[in-house]
Amino acid sequence: MSKLKIGVIGCGSIAQHRHLPEYANNENVEVVAVCDIVEERAWKMADAVGAKAYTNHKELLANAEVEAVSVCTPNYLHAPISIDALNAGKHVLCEKPMATSSEEAQSMIDAAAKNGKKLMIAHNQRFVPSHQKAKQLIESGEVGKIYSFRSAFGHGGPEGWSAAGKDSWFFKKDEAFIGAMGDLGVHKTDLLRYILGEEFAEVGAFVETSAKENADVDDTAVCVLKTESGTIGTLAASWSYVSKEDNSTIIYGEKAILRLEDDPVNSLIVQYVTGEVVKYELGGIQTNDDGGQTNSRVIDQFVHSILHNAEPPVPGEEGKKSLEVVLSALESSETKRIVKL
Repeated sequence: MSKLKIGVIGCGSIAQHRHLPEYANNENVEVVAVCDIVEERAWKMADAVGAKAYTNHKELLANAEVEAVSVCTPNYLHAPISIDALNAGKHVLCEKPMATSSEEAQSMIDAAAKNGKKLMIAHNQRFVPSHQKAKQLIESGEVGKIYSFRSAFGHGGPEGWSAAGKDSWFFKKDEAFIGAMGDLGVHKTDLLRYILGEEFAEVGAFVETSAKENADVDDTAVCVLKTESGTIGTLAASWSYVSKEDNSTIIYGEKAILRLEDDPVNSLIVQYVTGEVVKYELGGIQTNDDGGQTNSRVIDQFVHSILHNAEPPVPGEEGKKSLEVVLSALESSETKRIVKL
């Protein structure tokens, strides 16, 4: 079988540490083109993977050999480049957050439908084994009614791993649009929607810039979320956790408490109302630490959806719903009101 020909647009850290290595580990694909506006970076990545280098994404998209692309650019370019790619007849895997507005996200979805191409958003937390197991336990009724939850995603900030360090686009509002809430919080809005199996109805939030002097985007956010069925909980997203990264979620149910990624060894701990405790050692969550990136399964799922003409597990519609929770949190913080979705 001939290999799927891939182009990667944007050669920063997420491309270098996740997309390119995971494409290299997938026997069904070949990366044939890479693009970055920093010419030196484009050539370096091209040499590393044996691909053609571009500094203009439209020139890459004009390459008829390219069948699908990863969009790994700063946030403000996600939607326009994804739409260009879909209109050029390419399948698209787009990094999160998928867009800077609900309207942009819908335009991406419409472009995918119009051109009959796959659009997948890189929300990797759905594929973490502990998260998938928790979803199964909730769906089976073993946890009973869900009463509450709390979820956090925080670390010391993108300067530690972004290609441009403290000068990174992550800190610039005109390029990033949103800070920790878009970088980390949108992962958790997507995860909570996935695990709980329902949509959020109301959001209240405080979104602040308190830790990063060089930032004009948020670096710390705390949200209170309410689902359509009335389950309430909290979500924290921060670049101000100066020690160990926190990527934990705790679900409080009628029959059990689920502790996800809250223990260094056991990725899922189930504490039953009976007093019984069951510990699952399912493998750690993906991190940006050395050796922390192995396989997020995002690339494999994207490739599988193309080769088997299947719906991507995180299609544009799902990415849009997770983005809209984040947008509502921003609105809540600005207006000092609870926002209904």
